Amino acid sequence: MEFNQQLLVDNLKVEYEHQDLPFSLHIFNTVSSTNQTLWQLIDQGEKPGCVVIATQQTSGRGQWGRQWQSPTGGLYLSMAIDPQLEATSSYQLTLASAWGITAQLRKCGIPLGIKWPNDLVLNGRKLGGILTETKVNKGQISQAIIGVGINWDNLVPATGINLKLWLNSQDHQMIDHLEMLTSKVLLGIKSGIDCLQVEGISILLSHYLDLLTNMGDHVYVNNLLGTVVGVTEEGNLRLRITNCEPKAAVTSEISCQPGTISLGYPQASVQ
Repeated sequence: MEFNQQLLVDNLKVEYEHQDLPFSLHIFNTVSSTNQTLWQLIDQGEKPGCVVIATQQTSGRGQWGRQWQSPTGGLYLSMAIDPQLEATSSYQLTLASAWGITAQLRKCGIPLGIKWPNDLVLNGRKLGGILTETKVNKGQISQAIIGVGINWDNLVPATGINLKLWLNSQDHQMIDHLEMLTSKVLLGIKSGIDCLQVEGISILLSHYLDLLTNMGDHVYVNNLLGTVVGVTEEGNLRLRITNCEPKAAVTSEISCQPGTISLGYPQASVQ
């Protein structure tokens, strides 16, 4: 499957009419990982706005070291950004990217949502994910990469969904090729990071929560039942816990860091 770089550029120029594109594009057929390749390009002098796109990854990675299956047909890209954040706020980059991509695709008529903390979901199934990597110097994020994988025309597991098949089933024509999807994802990352840097985390977080599919979900933590009520500015999941004491119910709130609990997906047949 060949990626048409000129078609991507043409799609981006529609959005950036009479402006220079804010992206430096590097297209590959196969890489071990788009994040890893982009780090190498940064070491060679590439700047924020540099983008690596591959039609296949041989060693794709997800959050917490998990393997990300990356067969031909999917979208795999990474973008270098100028973070302007303290190291303790690094997860805000993931929240911003997740919201930006989701909001951009919703403008195209795709009812996408966000599953905490970094999954893009469609019809309750995983469409894609985000992996943010950073380098820190003196407590500040000096460099950052946003990596994104989205199922387009590739085989998916039972908990996943294929966007091209879904679009065809809806007779949906707003996104009809991989290059157009790529342009929307790049615009989404940029708009999300811009919102974070210009409007601040409070505004960005309110946008993120509007698209979060987990609000009101129930999850057990240490044998206690919690209800999802939000996300903190650090990216932690907020849970309301009710302890049923002998005389009265006592309600409290806790927060869980990404990676400490799993909200899971329902089992489903392959789409």
